[in-house]
Amino acid sequence: MAKIYDYVLVGQGLAGSALAYHLLERGKTVMVIDNNAKITSSKVAAGLFNPITGRKMVKTWKADVLFPYLKDYYTSLEEKLDAQFLFHMSIYRPFISLEEQNEWMGKSASDEYSQFITKVHQKQLYDFSKDVYGGVELGFSGYLDIPNYLEVFKNFLISTNSFWEHDFVPTKVQLKNDHITYEDIAAKKMIFCDGLKSTQNPYFSWLPFRPVKGEIIQMSANLELNHILNRGVFVIKKGESFYEVGSNYNNKELDLEPTTEAREEILGKLTDLADFEYDVIHQKAGVRPATLDRRPFIGTHPEFETIGIFNGLGTKGVSLSPYFAKHYVDYLEGEQELIPEVNISRYFSLY
Repeated sequence: MAKIYDYVLVGQGLAGSALAYHLLERGKTVMVIDNNAKITSSKVAAGLFNPITGRKMVKTWKADVLFPYLKDYYTSLEEKLDAQFLFHMSIYRPFISLEEQNEWMGKSASDEYSQFITKVHQKQLYDFSKDVYGGVELGFSGYLDIPNYLEVFKNFLISTNSFWEHDFVPTKVQLKNDHITYEDIAAKKMIFCDGLKSTQNPYFSWLPFRPVKGEIIQMSANLELNHILNRGVFVIKKGESFYEVGSNYNNKELDLEPTTEAREEILGKLTDLADFEYDVIHQKAGVRPATLDRRPFIGTHPEFETIGIFNGLGTKGVSLSPYFAKHYVDYLEGEQELIPEVNISRYFSLY
């Protein structure tokens, strides 16, 4: 006799966790299938969230809704699960010229940017940072301790009989008119939240993923750093004398092996940002499930109504997953349409 669920989710990374939580909050029955691999893009990522990004330092897409929702989601989950995994920490970005300082003084007075700018510093903030012109301090930023978040949430799923540690095999899915079956379970819908595995998935391999490898260096240093330094690379304090520095972008080599080239690139950019003594402890690599247009892949398969996807969050999974999990659940439950920017219907011509 099959165990029957409303939804089966394949993958318990940032996407699968947020989607599972929103479905459970709606009173839906959920089974999350995940093989609990030690190295995934979610588990390797530094977890940084930042409303102002890119070389030109502009407000990230949908920042006005993403970041307030992010704060509410993770904070309420911390209370529910009696854990801490969200760390609010201002980002400090040094200026490289007086012109840049003046530009940010102007931005700080604008309605578009004022809520995200905590302070514009006009002189050096740290004696080890290369910021003779000062820098901008950004709010609504910090980092998520992703491994702890995923582990705590997995234990919550286990406690509600909603987690199956299992190596999922896509070819074993049986599609019926109004439901799917897999092994001894059945559900009205199966949603793939499996990151890069979807590139090998028979249902969604046609979507234009553009995976990007990134590496992070872990180091020890004796610094009094109360912000996340971020220009070229980021520097985050994650423990007593323990720091993470990253990251780089490589779309040619998509393995999980750390490289000397990435190490030299990251440490070279660190030299441009700050001057302090450190000891390298470890270097790690992950591959992010980015997309052609840098927008998530969300929606229903063009042929099979019982198959869906929530994927392609790229480098911004921490900030994108909470808000768009809710958006997707509203769609799945027939309450609203998906916005065109994320709906996979924009790529149906490739199917």
